[in-house]
Amino acid sequence: MTFWWQQAVEPLDVSAGDQARQRQNTLTKPPGSLGRLEEIAVALAAMQGRERPHIALPAITVFAGDHGVVAEGVAAFPQVVTQQMLANFIAGGAAISVLARAQGARLEVVDVGTLGNAVPAGVIDGKVGCSTANLAREAAMTDEQLTQCLDQGRLAVQRALSAGADLFIGGEMGIGNTTPAAALGCALLGLPGATLAGPGTGLDAAGVSHKATVIDRALALHRSAQGDALAAMRCLGGFEIAALAGAYITSAQAGLPVLVDGFITTAAALAACRMNPGVRDWLLFAHASAEPGHACLLAALEARPLLQLDLCLGEGSGAATALPLLHLACALHAGMATFAEAGVQAGEISE
Repeated sequence: MTFWWQQAVEPLDVSAGDQARQRQNTLTKPPGSLGRLEEIAVALAAMQGRERPHIALPAITVFAGDHGVVAEGVAAFPQVVTQQMLANFIAGGAAISVLARAQGARLEVVDVGTLGNAVPAGVIDGKVGCSTANLAREAAMTDEQLTQCLDQGRLAVQRALSAGADLFIGGEMGIGNTTPAAALGCALLGLPGATLAGPGTGLDAAGVSHKATVIDRALALHRSAQGDALAAMRCLGGFEIAALAGAYITSAQAGLPVLVDGFITTAAALAACRMNPGVRDWLLFAHASAEPGHACLLAALEARPLLQLDLCLGEGSGAATALPLLHLACALHAGMATFAEAGVQAGEISE
């Protein structure tokens, strides 16, 4: 039986990418002198199937969920903050709300499993439960909940596409969610908890050490799930992390470029790529998080993030901060004159 997340992704348009690269070599600059901005333009050209790519309507979806593992003392904030932040997103007071508004990006918030019984007005009700179970003592979710979370990610991308989106950014909110993200990454990469455990929202050194111990307990408990992305997600992940994975896979299947945010979203991206390897072609990476384990996840995906600003907020904020670079890369690619158009003598490119 083939599940929807195993279905093929849209192939890149190699010809459009080649044409974009050729255009870069004719613009009034030494080839390669705009560095990563040139790479972005070429990558987007292959994704969008046109020599001159552009981004008109980026879509941001923030998925929110609570985590049973918080009972192990791995978070610096109380869980009530998760649902309080949902209202803040909708009211426009959160960082991602400001960033989306400043750039004309479409923003939606989906509650896939917070502790609150009522979903705040303006938030999409995608609840599959009220918090995951404690992953250090049992599987974080059931098979049915995992499937429902993946479906919530799929539905979010479908809504974005229906609204005309040409880029997807996934964000997350969930007190304690750096623990399942780290546990998931450790399970997929065969690493001990200390490698990916970090301070999250403000743990001190003793708190980080305790978090690593909790992760190691979970890894031992769910040893049979290690290396299997779907099983690892069910046993060690979070509702919002699974929804992100579903969204990334759906984006790749639909030919929609993705700009990945930070540590937690990269853990989801790693799982998505293990579930469907073709997804990797559709991912751009926004920034290197201050969460120390992020570098290891990026290395596993052979990803080079665009920014290094010591961000670790989540919400999709790092990706939204990097979004202007994509706009500028496209503008430079399309708007610069060629040597022939400007009447400027081109240099000789050595082979």
